[in-house]
Amino acid sequence: MNDSSAARILSRLWFLAVGVLTIAVLYLAKVLFLPLAFAILFAFLLAPLVTALERIQIPRALAAMAVILGSAALLGSAGWVFFTQLVDVANDLPTYTDNITQKMQAIHTPANSAFSRAQREVNALGEQLGLLTAETIPDQHRESKVAKKPLGATPDRPVQVREVTRSPGRLDELGGILEPMTTAFLTLVFTFFMILRREDLRNRVIRLTGDRNLAVTTQAMDDAGRRINRYFSLQLLVNVAYGSIVLVALYLIGLPHPLLFGALATLCRFAPYVGAPVAGLVPTALSLAVFHGWTRSLLIACIYLCLEIITANYVEPHIYGKHTGLSSLAILVAAAFWTLLWGPIGLVLSVPLTVCLAVMGRHVPSLEFLTVMLGDHPAIPPWTCFYQRLLARDEREAGAILETSLRDKPLEEVYDSVLIPALMLSEEDRMRGDLEDPTVRFIRETVRELIEESSFRENPETENDAREAGSLLRQENAVPVKVMCVPVRDEADELTAIMLAQSLHGGPVHAFPTPVLRLDGLLATAEAEKPEIVFLCGIPPFGIARSRRLYRSLRAHHAHLKIMIGIWNYGDDPAEAAQRITNGEEGRLMTRLSEAVAEVRSFLLPGDPAQTLAAVSPAGAAVPDPSAA
Repeated sequence: MNDSSAARILSRLWFLAVGVLTIAVLYLAKVLFLPLAFAILFAFLLAPLVTALERIQIPRALAAMAVILGSAALLGSAGWVFFTQLVDVANDLPTYTDNITQKMQAIHTPANSAFSRAQREVNALGEQLGLLTAETIPDQHRESKVAKKPLGATPDRPVQVREVTRSPGRLDELGGILEPMTTAFLTLVFTFFMILRREDLRNRVIRLTGDRNLAVTTQAMDDAGRRINRYFSLQLLVNVAYGSIVLVALYLIGLPHPLLFGALATLCRFAPYVGAPVAGLVPTALSLAVFHGWTRSLLIACIYLCLEIITANYVEPHIYGKHTGLSSLAILVAAAFWTLLWGPIGLVLSVPLTVCLAVMGRHVPSLEFLTVMLGDHPAIPPWTCFYQRLLARDEREAGAILETSLRDKPLEEVYDSVLIPALMLSEEDRMRGDLEDPTVRFIRETVRELIEESSFRENPETENDAREAGSLLRQENAVPVKVMCVPVRDEADELTAIMLAQSLHGGPVHAFPTPVLRLDGLLATAEAEKPEIVFLCGIPPFGIARSRRLYRSLRAHHAHLKIMIGIWNYGDDPAEAAQRITNGEEGRLMTRLSEAVAEVRSFLLPGDPAQTLAAVSPAGAAVPDPSAA
């Protein structure tokens, strides 16, 4: 084991030890950290209000006190109204006694049902077995057992049992009240001082991280604050809409106190996963007492169920995902972790705390594993995932990845970002000897089949763009222009030539790929087909040398032939590579299929090639680097 491996293992052990120690401290000192976490959260939420009051010349201390006390009074008033409404519901329950009794009787199993008859038979059989056992015991054994019973153990002489209760005046009974009161008081105090001294706290955090990490710390703090504020704002809007729908639905059904249950639904949904079932359980149970029959109770339960399914699976992932940066699985695991650590209060704080962890992983390189585990971005890029599925011989999922990419990207851009990088990874593994020949053949055959199928899955918007470009080209060229796409070296290059020919399809362009040919075969094909453009297609790093030989041979036999060169996803300087291939002639090396498509169309259209590139080629993403994956 070398020194770098040992240092890496020691670093990971150090982070593991620090993580375990941090979790232990958070659990053991939750009396302190729980109000501190609440205070940080409230400071994020209330600081904009304090800033607004400061702008009208109100001192910060007075503004902070006014905002905190006003918020506390608002929450207290809402809690008092909520409590009085619950008391009214409890007072109304005796009026539904007859209905409750009827429902309970209906729940009981009828005496003549098959289950009741089977239960009676089992009980009778048990009694017979017990009687038979008692009769088979010899009299002397029975007398000895009776004699061994302690005094008072027989039904004639029962033992008196006296219940001993705890003293009602013990102080430990106040623990259930003192703990939340202490947490609330400490939260108010911490929130006040955090708002009052927020610049000083920010500067101290920056000082702890060091001057070298000033930019990273500033970005992390701004990112965390922005994400938490957006999350709670959006969560408030979603929960209010959820409660409003519940209010209207219960009012139309006729359930008493619909406003109470709408507010309960809004409030409970701030607790992930468990809040919605709790909010739906109370009105459903009340409806069983209020309404005759089961129809409206089932309707209320279905309303909550359908509303929660739509909200949790469709509304929240689209609204929260890009603002929190957390995956659905990360939110679930975080909810379980913080609930286990801090109880029900930890469930409410789980998402904001996990957002802070994900932001730390995004900006601190040593904590990048937090972003990988908790973030909503794919753990590996699409081309790596596609290549991994090919290695696993999972053709179905590889095709699904390609089809998903084609839904929102043009065909040539999907080839640039998925298929060509995957082919480059396979070629690198093949040259290192990591792939066996059957696996290489499977990958190439599967890619060939997917390329053939991809032309039928193309985005309709891309087809419209190609049709418009084709109509523009027809105005200038009535005769189709032949473009011969030539693979430079091997079958992998041949696959890229097929991709290019597919991408050029449409308009007056007749693009066709050729198989891998020897030099004399290539020259003979060019002489027979007489193309206007020959496009050399290759994959680095071996495409440069072979392209130079093909270019010089074609130029020697066809002096006026237009020869274009594409070395896909070439990472070095393309201008220098073009000079090496063309031996100083004026030429350009394309590194992306979308760039090659625009170059061909700019050759056919008059005008500025840059304008043609912007007009007929969609904006592409940065070229992916498979070696970085």
